[in-house]
Amino acid sequence: MQFKDIEGQQVLANKLTEIIDSGRISHAQLFLGPTASGSLALALAYAQYLCCQQRGEGLHDSCGVCPSCRKYAALEHPDLHLVFPTTTTATVTSKPCSDDFQEEFRTFLNEHGQCGTEDEWYEFLGVENKQGQIRELDADNIIRTMGLKSYEGGYKVVVVWMAERMNLSAANTLLKTLEEPEGKTLLLLVAESRDRMLPTILSRVQQVVVPDLGVGMAAGRREEFAAMFVSWMRLLFKLNMQPLSAWVDKTAAAGRETQKQFLQYAQEALRACFLQTAAGIRLTRELEFGDPKFDQSFPALITPNNIEAMCEALNEAQYAISRNAYDKITFMQLSFKMSRYLRRAAGNASR
Repeated sequence: MQFKDIEGQQVLANKLTEIIDSGRISHAQLFLGPTASGSLALALAYAQYLCCQQRGEGLHDSCGVCPSCRKYAALEHPDLHLVFPTTTTATVTSKPCSDDFQEEFRTFLNEHGQCGTEDEWYEFLGVENKQGQIRELDADNIIRTMGLKSYEGGYKVVVVWMAERMNLSAANTLLKTLEEPEGKTLLLLVAESRDRMLPTILSRVQQVVVPDLGVGMAAGRREEFAAMFVSWMRLLFKLNMQPLSAWVDKTAAAGRETQKQFLQYAQEALRACFLQTAAGIRLTRELEFGDPKFDQSFPALITPNNIEAMCEALNEAQYAISRNAYDKITFMQLSFKMSRYLRRAAGNASR
C-alpha cells in the first residue's frame, strides 16, 4: 500500500513520511481513527515507506517497485507480522489466534482495499454473531516475533488491527515490550476507539489521529440514509407504534454495518441541524434530505437543550450494535429516547 492510494489523507501522509525522513521514529505508535478512513492502510503504507529500498527524501511515498515494496504490497514481507481479532470457527474450534488466520486475513484485506471493517471481517469468516478478541497467545507471539532477528536486515514490523479488542491479559503482557523494545522493531497499533483501550497502553504509544473523512459512505448511501432518516424522525414525532415497529424491523434486516453507518449519518445530520439553528451555519449537503418541507422545518427542533443527549444516544446505540447487541431492541430503545427529546423540543417551541 502506497500513501497515494489512500483517498483524502495526503496531509497526514506527508507528516508521517517527514517523521521517517528525520529519523524520529517512535517504536510504538497508535493509528487512531475509523478503518474506513484509512487507519490500517496508513499504518501499512507507513511501514512500507520505512522499509522501501529506493525512497527519496521529500517524495512523501515509497517507490512501489523495489523488492521490499512489492512484498509489502502483497502483504507477504517476511518482516511484516499481522495481528487481529479472532474467534472460534468451524475449522478452529479452540484457542484461536492470529496465526491461525493469516491467509484469510490477507485475502480479506486485499478484497477490501485494506479498509474493511471489523463486522466485514467476521462476515468474511462466517461468524457474524461472534465477537473477536486479541488474546494473550497473540501477545506472546508478538513478543517472540519482535525478539527474532530480521529476515532482511531492516525493521521488523508488527501491525495490530483493532487493538481495542486486546483482552486484559494480552494488554498487560505487552506492557514491558512497549517500554523496552528490541532494536529496529516497530509496533503499530490500529484502533477506532481510544476509550476502549487501557490507559497503560495509551501512555506508552505515540498517537497518530486519523481524520474521519467519511470515505466509507458513498453518495448513493447518503441518499438512502437521508430517506431513512426523514421517515424515522416523522415516526418518532408521531410515535405511532405499528409503523415504527415496521421501520425497526426493516433497519434490523439491513445488517450491522449498514446500521452503524446509518447511525453515523444521523449524528452528522443532527449536528448540521444544530449548526444552522444555533449559529446560522448551513451545511448544504447534510441539510438536503430530499424532502423540502422537512428540510425547512426539522432543523429548528435541534437545539442546545437536546443535541448533546441525542448524539449521546446515537453513540451508545452504535457501540451496542458493534458489540452484537440485539439490534431490534437497540433501535426500539433508541427510538423512544429520540422521540422524547424531539417531542420535548417541539413542545417548548410551541409555547
